[in-house]
Amino acid sequence: MEEAGGRGSEANDGCHGGSRRASAERGAIGHGPERLTGQALTALAPSPHRGAVATPSPLLPAGTTAWLITDGKAGDLAPCRGLAEALGLAAEERMVAPRPPFSWLAPRGPADPRERALHPPWPDLAIATGRRAVPALRAVKRRSRGETFTVFLRDPRIGTRAADLIWVPAHDRLRGPNVVVTDLGPHPVSPARLAAARAQPDPRLAALPRPRAAVLVGGDSRHGRFPDEDGRRLLAGLERLADEASLMITASRRTPGPLRAALADLARRRGGFVWDGSGENPYLALLALADTIVATADSANMVTEACAAGAPVLLFEPRNLYPRHRPLFEALKSQGTVHPFAGRVEALRPKPLDMTLAIAQAVANAYIGHRDALARRTTR
Repeated sequence: MEEAGGRGSEANDGCHGGSRRASAERGAIGHGPERLTGQALTALAPSPHRGAVATPSPLLPAGTTAWLITDGKAGDLAPCRGLAEALGLAAEERMVAPRPPFSWLAPRGPADPRERALHPPWPDLAIATGRRAVPALRAVKRRSRGETFTVFLRDPRIGTRAADLIWVPAHDRLRGPNVVVTDLGPHPVSPARLAAARAQPDPRLAALPRPRAAVLVGGDSRHGRFPDEDGRRLLAGLERLADEASLMITASRRTPGPLRAALADLARRRGGFVWDGSGENPYLALLALADTIVATADSANMVTEACAAGAPVLLFEPRNLYPRHRPLFEALKSQGTVHPFAGRVEALRPKPLDMTLAIAQAVANAYIGHRDALARRTTR
């Protein structure tokens, strides 16, 4: 999969497949790749925590220290933060900024020896994602003399030895004894955050008549452009949708300027809401208060987060859809999780689909096994 994902990143916005296969073994890490889906998810995932957002039920021992290692892209931070929160961790965020030639050599090359983010004391657990974070994660493992348990999200592009545990989406090809595979990835749109947003709704959105439709718009990426023709198709569908629902629109930094302006005009004409970049980002509130969600399929992160909200997800597919995302979206459509956007409200009652807790449980199981192995080593 691509290097980054989450709101503001190039190809994956968000606060992000594969075919429907029978769930694979759920045994300990090290006995084949874990495929977490269907009944496997039910078995592994603890009950969703519905208390305070900042204090989820911890899956790891008290006092576990953690780093989140990225180059600062919002799309990389989002899945790392979501996983850390599900684990009950108050993690430190370490931003790496390797200089040339080290940035050019990533992910295969060494870490920048002057990287200021990497210094002891080393954490118990390090979670990373993004091409430039791979050398840093390997350096932490080496400098901690193997004591730090390392986790990488998405394909590190250097094989399964890049980290102690690797999560990949099913449409990525990487497989191995330390690889956890799910259709959808980790993200910070948790049940607790959604419940909090509903309990204290954003007044800008709560004032809109129901049904309300959240509209999540991406745009150009390194995998392809969002052409004017797609923009016109989207706008035509939203114009029809506005006859049935109040529109709550948010765009990405990647959204082409003319499309962004047309979306703002549509919201003004039809009495909807569009976030203009001022004030607090209402992204989570849009998901929490939506009766229907329209998401553009240029962003796997955005669609993943929409699926967690529990509202019908209607997918607008650009003509030049990134080929590696297609299996994910086809799988979600075949499961009835998402449906093509046809410019109308659909009478659907989906259940929230969120694999973050299951991924966190797999990480916790592997981490505890790692700590047990370290303890046995020190007592010899």
